[in-house]
Amino acid sequence: MATGTSRNRLRRLAIPTLVLALITGTTGVAGAASAAPAGSPGDGSSAGYFTAGSDRKVTLTDGADRRPGGNRAATPKAAVDETGSGMYVVELAEDPLTTYTGGVSGLARTRPAAGNRLDVTSAPSQAYRRHLDAQRGAVAAAAGVTVNAVYTTAFNGFSAKLTAQQVSTLRADKRVRAVTASQALGTPSAPPSAPAATAATPKSATPSGAQESAPTDRAAGRPVTPGVGTGAGMVIGVLDTGIWPESASFAKKMAAPATWRGTCQTGVAFVAEHCNGKIVGARYFADSWLAYGGSVPDGEVLSPRDMAGHGTHTASTAAGLSLPNVTIDGRDFGPVSGVAPDAQIAVYKVLWGGMGYDADIIAGIDAAVADGVQVLNFSIGSQLGDWEANTPIGVAFLNATLAGVFVAASAGNTGIVSGAISNAAPWVTTVGAAVTKRDEATVKLGDGTKLVGGSLDALPGVGALPMVFGDQAGSPDLGAVYCEPGSLDPAKIKGKVVACALYDMFGSAAEIKAKGGAAMVVFDPVGNYRINSIFNFPVVYLPTEKQAGTLFNYLMRHPTDATASLRTGGDGSSVPGIPSVADFSSTGPDKVTLGVFKPDLVAPGSDIIAAVSPAGNFGRSYDAYSGTSMASPYVAGAAAILRATHPKWSPGAVASALRTTATDTVGTSNPLEQGSGFINLAGAKDPGLVIEPTAADLVTFSETTQPDGKELNLPAISLREYDGTQPVTVTRTLTNVGETKETFRSSVSGLPGMRATVSPASVTLAPGKSATVTITLRRGSAPWDRYVTGAITWQGKAHSARIPVAARPWGITPRPYADDGEEFGRMTNGAFGNLQPGFTGPLAGRSTGYTPMRRTSYSMPAGVYGGVFDPGATGVKKIDFTVPANTAGIVVEANTADPNTNLDLYLYKGDTLVYSSDRFWTSAEQAYKFLPEPGRYTAYVFAQYPGGPVVDFEVGHAIIGRNATYAGAELTLPSTSERGQGLNFTLKPNKPLPEGDFWAYTEYRTNGTVVPGNLVYTQQSSWQ
Repeated sequence: MATGTSRNRLRRLAIPTLVLALITGTTGVAGAASAAPAGSPGDGSSAGYFTAGSDRKVTLTDGADRRPGGNRAATPKAAVDETGSGMYVVELAEDPLTTYTGGVSGLARTRPAAGNRLDVTSAPSQAYRRHLDAQRGAVAAAAGVTVNAVYTTAFNGFSAKLTAQQVSTLRADKRVRAVTASQALGTPSAPPSAPAATAATPKSATPSGAQESAPTDRAAGRPVTPGVGTGAGMVIGVLDTGIWPESASFAKKMAAPATWRGTCQTGVAFVAEHCNGKIVGARYFADSWLAYGGSVPDGEVLSPRDMAGHGTHTASTAAGLSLPNVTIDGRDFGPVSGVAPDAQIAVYKVLWGGMGYDADIIAGIDAAVADGVQVLNFSIGSQLGDWEANTPIGVAFLNATLAGVFVAASAGNTGIVSGAISNAAPWVTTVGAAVTKRDEATVKLGDGTKLVGGSLDALPGVGALPMVFGDQAGSPDLGAVYCEPGSLDPAKIKGKVVACALYDMFGSAAEIKAKGGAAMVVFDPVGNYRINSIFNFPVVYLPTEKQAGTLFNYLMRHPTDATASLRTGGDGSSVPGIPSVADFSSTGPDKVTLGVFKPDLVAPGSDIIAAVSPAGNFGRSYDAYSGTSMASPYVAGAAAILRATHPKWSPGAVASALRTTATDTVGTSNPLEQGSGFINLAGAKDPGLVIEPTAADLVTFSETTQPDGKELNLPAISLREYDGTQPVTVTRTLTNVGETKETFRSSVSGLPGMRATVSPASVTLAPGKSATVTITLRRGSAPWDRYVTGAITWQGKAHSARIPVAARPWGITPRPYADDGEEFGRMTNGAFGNLQPGFTGPLAGRSTGYTPMRRTSYSMPAGVYGGVFDPGATGVKKIDFTVPANTAGIVVEANTADPNTNLDLYLYKGDTLVYSSDRFWTSAEQAYKFLPEPGRYTAYVFAQYPGGPVVDFEVGHAIIGRNATYAGAELTLPSTSERGQGLNFTLKPNKPLPEGDFWAYTEYRTNGTVVPGNLVYTQQSSWQ
């Protein structure tokens, strides 16, 4: 996983110029900018390589358009303008067909009974729909509104272009539940320019007979056994960019299920024959996009046809036919199969150029439920995750769930930012991505250093080859540092391995291949995500900042005699193990809702080979994508198998079975990262117990402005901001879905410092019977304002069910994110300190008093101007500190008086990066750690931009003992606290301090309970 330390790089403005575009749903490389201009040389060895002012971006792209000129994701017009006018989604007060239980005179219930399906063609459904139509017409007429899209099945309402006055009128109408400005979502990033790509002409694909074989599922690395849970009879609805119907993954004629009510909507390059039964239905939704945007993006077509690849990839991952092998650019990549190869696919194209309005997405959900899908896949999300609970899309998914439709959705690809989870509603199964194949490659440099990265290409493997840095083999003004198209000199790269900074990997590979280079090694100066693509050229990607520093500085030391050998395989160091959580996978907790645990689980989502659209993928029919977009359809396919195996199971039972049987990943057992763990489909088929919330509780949750889900009967416990001075009690209801009577005994694992009890400790259940248990959690000695995690397991003779637990007692600051080194609210000024306690009661405090920041001056020779950090490089100063036990905090600062020098600061403990401070353009850097582990710490000061051949700077550090006594200070604070109410305090020195900076530690007490407080500073200047 991405560490909290790496997350601090978000504060950085432009050093290097590769910045992360945090977008849900896609993986790859994108951006456009002029080449970095040359800078003033530091030691004469090089010009500035990574310079401010660029808009270069590194993004995930699991399937945006790769055609020439067609590789820009659509950017829809803002739905609402500054006056408040624009596109809105209007939810009406009455229930849609999925949830209407009666109450209107003369209109019978339409909500299906548990285990039954919604029949939109029944007489009660038709009558109630006419009623909703009439009510909608009356509401619209009263407000003078022209309706755009209409929803009646999973959502009751409409979309429309509204003026601000119409919004006010509708919100005042008692027949209206909510009026929400439309939002844009999608798989929004586009990959790099692809001059080598060719648009494909649709052609008929004939079945290869591959469905008769028993291949290995490339996505999962597991065998697919015909006749054992292959999803037959199930329909998976895919809300995405459409489908490429000619793919061999869909080339099988199948009869539509008896309950299927859908249609095959024709359009540009899409005819009725494309719905062959494997593709049982197809529709597209662009009313809101067209109403507000005017036209679809260039390269798109108004039909269900996929012109990008993302929708085809997700559909085939979920339910593609089993194929004995696939070839990509002439190379054999072995067998490929969807998770549920006998399930059928219903296509709902709701994205255009990778983006779409929620108004169109809701129309797709509404249609899918009416059509009769059993499972929905939603590999779509928003930038930086959800920002509010119970969105219109969330409500539509709730109503779909209540009608018996299982919803799988991607968690997002913003692993660098904790809490940036998409699709976090508790009735949605939110899926993170796991690495299930190493796909490693090794670069051995001429000095013997080995760097293990990733590759899906055939590598030379012929011994050492000469290596050259792109910047030294072409025109800097044309972007040679990134090996941009047109930037390299053929005479300087012929037969050589070319090293390039990460920008546009496809464009760079094409440039090197066209000009006679032997291979490409890509390094990432800011450290990003471990992903691979297929380039049809020898490419190795080194994803970490540490690797970038090693390679860059080797090249600087060997400008004319660098060599490298490239081989497939490595030592396993590129990932913690298999399976492990992908570093790009969004991590919990849900930052919007208390008591909800996300992600729910992880599934294969890295280097997944599946069918794609040739039009958007260099003419390829199959390709490798990475992202939680790939993991979600894996779970959708698994859910289809479970629903086929257990037709009476509810969506909640399916979700519980998948979660309680999941297994730990390698490298972490933290549920904030892995959820319940890695999917275990075999175990989920026979889970023994299920834990699922009631429909009434979910509806109540959806109607609450600030819902708390800790009492929902979910197979997890999340206590994000609980009062650590009081015990917390929750209940869970366990239901035996096995075939025999069984006794389940509870046990607690993990949760260091917490005391957890389950009562009764064991339950004996006959098949179909339930029991409610009470779980009490007490903080004990667990740390404040930090998560502790663990699990509760119910072990029977034949079954085991595990639920994860994550608890963060609120001490002095509420914070919805993970514990990653950023102690929000922890650092404060003694003249006007503040805190926000999570407890109510008497309040007392103490302080250590102030200890000075000890400063030392240093000089060092400059390194490369605009270079990359490497601990052993020139231009880096190493300074060691010993941190004793019982230390409250360590603070390290670096600064220089030279306005032309930019310093960066890295704090390590051993080989582990604790904190990085690398803001541009400033040399006032600060790294800190609250309640650090004792031991040896090392600060590295890096002159990223030296102002001359010698760099003069100053380093200050303060180590604040938790129980130490320093220069006396008076702590003034209120005598009582109220949970959630901010309060102010002051910490004033008892007597004047000498000139300089000083740090102190405060600690608080309430009813005998000690709560760690703040790191407090004061500054004494000579003019004071």
